[in-house]
Amino acid sequence: MPITIYGIKNCDTMKKARAALDKKGVAYDFHDYKTKGIDKAKLETWAKKAGWDVLLNRAGTTFKKLPDKDKEGLTETKAIKLMLAQPSMIKRPVLELPGGKLLVGFKPEAYASIK
Repeated sequence: MPITIYGIKNCDTMKKARAALDKKGVAYDFHDYKTKGIDKAKLETWAKKAGWDVLLNRAGTTFKKLPDKDKEGLTETKAIKLMLAQPSMIKRPVLELPGGKLLVGFKPEAYASIK
């Protein structure tokens, strides 16, 4: 299974993550949410592995601009609906590694161990 990095092309955190992989010479596929979207089954799988609360980017502008009624009483189902409707609410990057391992967000020390 090849490495796939999911995110948005012009996101600064994505640029750091891709640069870290490039520096190590790690081959990967890039999936841009803005152009390719994301499917519900993929989000549900990630939510089971990492937790929907880890996937949901509450710090981003898109989430902050939501009406309070959409931010209150969040559940996995509600969070997945929000992320499907507006993929920029998915924390970036999401990195799928061989063996089904998943990394959410960019931490240089986690990327240092990728081969």
